[in-house]
Amino acid sequence: MSQDTSFAASSETHTPEVTKSVAELKQIASQVRRDILRMVHAVNSGHPGGSLGCTDLLVALYFKVMKHTPEPFDLNGVGQDLFFLSNGHISPVFYSVLARSGYFPVGELATFRKLNSRLQGHPATHEHLPGIRVASGSLGQGLSVAIGAAQAKKLNGDNRTVFVLMGDGELEEGQVWEAAMYAPHHKVDNLIAFVDRNGQQIDGPTDKIGGLGDLRAKFEAFNWRVLETDGNDLDKLLPTLEEAQSLLGQGQPIMVLMDTQMGFGVDFMMGSHKWHGVAPNDEQLEKALQQLSVEQASDY
Repeated sequence: MSQDTSFAASSETHTPEVTKSVAELKQIASQVRRDILRMVHAVNSGHPGGSLGCTDLLVALYFKVMKHTPEPFDLNGVGQDLFFLSNGHISPVFYSVLARSGYFPVGELATFRKLNSRLQGHPATHEHLPGIRVASGSLGQGLSVAIGAAQAKKLNGDNRTVFVLMGDGELEEGQVWEAAMYAPHHKVDNLIAFVDRNGQQIDGPTDKIGGLGDLRAKFEAFNWRVLETDGNDLDKLLPTLEEAQSLLGQGQPIMVLMDTQMGFGVDFMMGSHKWHGVAPNDEQLEKALQQLSVEQASDY
């Protein structure tokens, strides 16, 4: 296993806004998508669809937007921006981005979902994997956790931002709406939440399983500031992230409804719930990797 040296761990706090161009982010995203596919293929287990769809967001956050310190890892993240993954089943994209931004060796991605690995199918804190601040995967809880972290930062005089990602199917969990009501009432305005609005969940399209209706109108009715964007187009996603940051501190939490395609980047996976939790076989992996070119591919 070879380790990527181009994204080596650093002891310095990231100031990503001056580090990566859009072209560089797109190359990182392609590499991350290669990681995702190889990880789930190796153990014939995992969730590639949503991971591929959310790759651009996590790459943008960790390599461009967030102020964070990969090493040494501080579980409390004092003075740092925090990210919480609520839909923990898309752990492959989270692990890849954490590794390639310096939290742990890229070579460790090869242990995904194996016995005694720190890279469990759903992120877990008892493994002490750097970058993981909360166990996730029991859907519907991430927004509540993020709100608590954001309030803690306010109480501690820490002016950094908390980010959280949820799936759209996850919004069928009632706890999400309790949290959605709580945050505006308490003016949690150092929080930016994202919904991966890919229209798919494990059993099929969301509009057939449990229609979500007009999400913008719903969150606005709860007094959130709502933005919408294309989550698979960095040229549109990055300006939306800048706008979201400009709205912080104005008495309202921020919600970004992010339209993505499940399986984005791999033509035979895109837009289908069938790839929610199915690994590609040998032939499918090779075909998919051919679609994800990287100038200097650094597969682990």
